[in-house]
Amino acid sequence: MRTIFLELLAGGLVAALLYAIWTDWRARVIPNPLNAAIALAAPLWWWASGLSLWPGVAVQLAVGGVALLIFMGAFAIGAMGGGDVKLIAALGLWLVPPDFLQMIVWMSIGGGLLTVVMMIAHRVRRQEGQLEIPYGIAIAAATIPELTQRYLYHFGR
Repeated sequence: MRTIFLELLAGGLVAALLYAIWTDWRARVIPNPLNAAIALAAPLWWWASGLSLWPGVAVQLAVGGVALLIFMGAFAIGAMGGGDVKLIAALGLWLVPPDFLQMIVWMSIGGGLLTVVMMIAHRVRRQEGQLEIPYGIAIAAATIPELTQRYLYHFGR
């Protein structure tokens, strides 16, 4: 029963991340209610995956909290939007530390590539104003394979 619930939760998170991609691309915004829903669903994920209160839940809370603090620095210098920071912190509540770190690496690579492509397009089109990068795309694109590989794919076996 828990396996089915885990698959439903992982599928729901993938759907939420696809919505984040769409809203970030369309309006350069990741809605606060979406980030809140992702964060508030994490305890269901912990329960369904059999995570112990100590150290399991404590570690997940620490990952989310540390991620929030670190990426608030990126927000403070204008390198990342607030919705991106909140999304990363919310995902820190879901992904175990090795998966979260792998997601951060892929997010950084994908975000860098996205930035270069958008900068080139911005210059080719001779657009004025500051370029806004929809970094939520890189965040979601790095998270979805982590979820599907570790959680959705393995539960079906």
